[in-house]
Amino acid sequence: MARPTTPDEAKARIDELTREVRHHDHLYHALDKPKISDEAYDALFRELKELEVAFPALAHTDSPTQKIGSKPSELFAPVRHSSRLLSLDNVFDEQSFDDWFDRVRRGLGREPALVCEPKIDGLSVAVVYEHGRLTRAATRGDGEIGEDVTQNILTLRSLPHRLKTANPPAWLEVRGEVFLFKRDFKSINDKLDEAGKQTFSNPRNAAAGALRQKDANITRERPLTVYLHGLVRSEGTSFKTYTEALATLAEYGLPIHPLSKRVATPADAKAFVVDMKARRHEMDHEIDGVVVKVDDIGAQEELGATAKAPRWAVAFKLPAEQKTTRLNDILVSIGRTGAATPFAMLEPVFVGGVTVSTATLHNEYEVARKDVRVGDMVIVQRAGDVIPEVVGPVLEHRTGDEKPFVMPNECPVCGTTLERRADDAVRRCPNQTCPAQTLGAIFHFCSRGAMNIEHLGEVRAQQLLDLGLAEDPGDLFHLTAEKLAKLPQFKEKSINNLLKAIEGARERQLDKLLVGLGIRHVGPSAAQALANHFGSVDAIAAASVEELTQAEGLGQVIAEAVHVFFRRESTTKLIDKLRTGGVKLDVVRQKKEGPLSGQTLVITGTLGAMSRDKAQARIEELGGKVTSSVSKNTTYLVVGADPSSKLEKATKLGIKVLDEAAFLAMIDRSA
Repeated sequence: MARPTTPDEAKARIDELTREVRHHDHLYHALDKPKISDEAYDALFRELKELEVAFPALAHTDSPTQKIGSKPSELFAPVRHSSRLLSLDNVFDEQSFDDWFDRVRRGLGREPALVCEPKIDGLSVAVVYEHGRLTRAATRGDGEIGEDVTQNILTLRSLPHRLKTANPPAWLEVRGEVFLFKRDFKSINDKLDEAGKQTFSNPRNAAAGALRQKDANITRERPLTVYLHGLVRSEGTSFKTYTEALATLAEYGLPIHPLSKRVATPADAKAFVVDMKARRHEMDHEIDGVVVKVDDIGAQEELGATAKAPRWAVAFKLPAEQKTTRLNDILVSIGRTGAATPFAMLEPVFVGGVTVSTATLHNEYEVARKDVRVGDMVIVQRAGDVIPEVVGPVLEHRTGDEKPFVMPNECPVCGTTLERRADDAVRRCPNQTCPAQTLGAIFHFCSRGAMNIEHLGEVRAQQLLDLGLAEDPGDLFHLTAEKLAKLPQFKEKSINNLLKAIEGARERQLDKLLVGLGIRHVGPSAAQALANHFGSVDAIAAASVEELTQAEGLGQVIAEAVHVFFRRESTTKLIDKLRTGGVKLDVVRQKKEGPLSGQTLVITGTLGAMSRDKAQARIEELGGKVTSSVSKNTTYLVVGADPSSKLEKATKLGIKVLDEAAFLAMIDRSA
């Protein structure tokens, strides 16, 4: 993409990059589900930062270049950190590292010694000891507010509950990284695979999932460990160097990375990076770089920090490993919504710590853009939690026998002719009973944001389809122990766990059921509006498009999608199965009376202290109502960063506008 040269071009690109970086920050830090590689993210981040430097007046006041991480999850109690958990600036080559060190040297007027540490690919935590006893642990969150995971951290065998010293500091706060050793990660995945459950794609994802369990007993079953790498505060004790602080923490019995090393010169630091790059895949845990810090703590304080990162430390990122292999075929998969996605069948190759035999090609346009052909030697990379991808062909290996990819006209699963609407970027299979879509529909129906049915992994779901025990989500409620016993190696305990989860879903709230049905354009807010207005599945199914638009915040597009969905024969069949399977089709959240009763709020923009879902839950707990659009019936508009046109509309209608501080004060007063 050409670099913007005019303010209008720059504003459009800055707005786009800000949204994209903020989205990926949320996926990585709050949900532990990154969708792009570190390299791709870093490229977006660098471009945004460069544009903000070139056009400072266009930078957003809460730009992600000035923020750390993302909003914490609402699954755990929020914890405000005593000082911000800063991120680190990244460098990717020796020249950029030298540039960083030059800035340090100029800032201090001298050349300081450094400390090098492997950068563990795990989950950041802050841990507090009071008078030697572990009293609190929290995740990074957005850098200011994290999630209280104390009970889960207490299950880690590598972290002592009490410091091994007769004279502990009154207050000690340290920071570190929670992770899994590769051997433990393999053991966890082996057990999940044997049980027919979904496996984790890498150790970081598995560690994050274990640490953020609501049930600490589940965390206890997964052998998490931690290495500490930062001292925030130690009352009554002072240190001259970071090396000295690490030695004292080790004396306290706290786990410190054994490869941490003090070096005298930047050349020594670069040699350490080269060594880690050579050894990274031989190590017993994943690393994605090397952290280099100024050793002298007084010098650290002298250098200070930006809003996002300390000036005295930097992360030297290691590149995603790339390997060359043969592309044997290009096939097409069908997702829950019928989207047809090409993917590569590869000659198996070990890359990024795993053996890869398939890789995404994203879409037919991407295949054409990269000019990837069947029979090509291709470059493959895998980084972090991202699906392995084909970077491109090795053109010098082409023989002329390679075959260009042609997107099929028919669904590879059910044979139905693929369709592409004018407003759609991908081809889709229109067959609602396509087995691939059925598998995706069952998975979506069982997800946490929908009916929250646990203990049904991809392997088991596929077995249900193969054995004819499920052709849509409604069949789940007709499963019995006898039927489930037909699944290979599905033991009694696993059967009972699944049946218990299904039983709990029978009385799930109507809005969760509507989300689970997978109606196009219907997310949590629209589902809640439909549930509140109509009260039952039957009433929604009987409504006309015009009647559907009467639900708060529902526009024509959503109303038409809902109307079409409930006119399908397959939907009628599904609803009948849910009904005869004992699923309540009219469980609506009871409206609570409270200080905000009778008041309607709309939220626009990004809130810093909590997610939008959390804000909505707090409002509803206090008796208020949240809608998705501004109207004359709106009492307040809550405005976060980067508000939409709702702010302009509210101003025209004379609706009271609350910034985030005023909103938080209001709900605190009302609580």
